[in-house]
Parts: sequence; C-alpha cells; structure tokens
Amino acid sequence: MQAYSQDLRERVLRALERGDRPTEIARRFEVGRIWVYRVRNRMQRTGQRSSFPIGGHRRSRLAGMETVLRGWIAAKPELTLVELQERLAERGLSIKIGALWHQLNRWNLTFKKNSARQRARARGRTGGAAGME
Repeated sequence: MQAYSQDLRERVLRALERGDRPTEIARRFEVGRIWVYRVRNRMQRTGQRSSFPIGGHRRSRLAGMETVLRGWIAAKPELTLVELQERLAERGLSIKIGALWHQLNRWNLTFKKNSARQRARARGRTGGAAGME
C-alpha cells in the first residue's frame, strides 16, 4: 500500500483549518473519511503533517549476540533452537523460534543436527513415476 501524496495531505489539512467538515473533505478529495480524521489527529497530537515512514530495515535484536551464539554452538553443536531460545531468555532476550532461525541462517550457522539422517530416496533416483515400456 502506498501513502497518499504530501500535496493531498496539505490540501486536506488546509480544508480542515478553514473549518470544512471531514465528510465533505473526503467526498471532495475522494479519500476515506476515516483517513481525514487520522490526518487531523496526527497533526493535533504530534504536529507532523507528513505520513509515517513505510518499510525500511529493522536491526535484529540478536545483532549484538552473534559472538555469544557462535560460542554456544561451537561448545555444544547439538543445541536445538528451543535450547538457544531458553538460554537467550535467561539473559533477558525474548525471541521467537522463527526469528532466531532466520538470524542464524543469515549468519550461516545452520547445519543438520543428525548426520546419520539422509535423503528418503537413494541417490540418483528421480521422484517421478516409472516410464512405460
């Protein structure tokens, strides 16, 4: 979803300052009445006439814990994600399993826990049906 233009916001705010009703403004500028109220409320509360920023990069809460996590995994490679999550919780860092896995994957700290477990099929075999003769 894309934000409305700043020009439209300015026109809506000027109309509100003139005393026009939000329903009339919404009809005139072909926007939602609720959006007009939101623009007005944001201006009244914060004084900001612009929209909220959209997107952007959010820094991981685990960013400062990389060396600690690498140390734990090096010392005990069989640690599961749940065990790592519990250790982090003891340090006051609450994080979900999916977020933990995502960050470990970005650091290339993923590996198969059970090396004896292999593919379900023999190597070199295709998964499709056998051909007709």
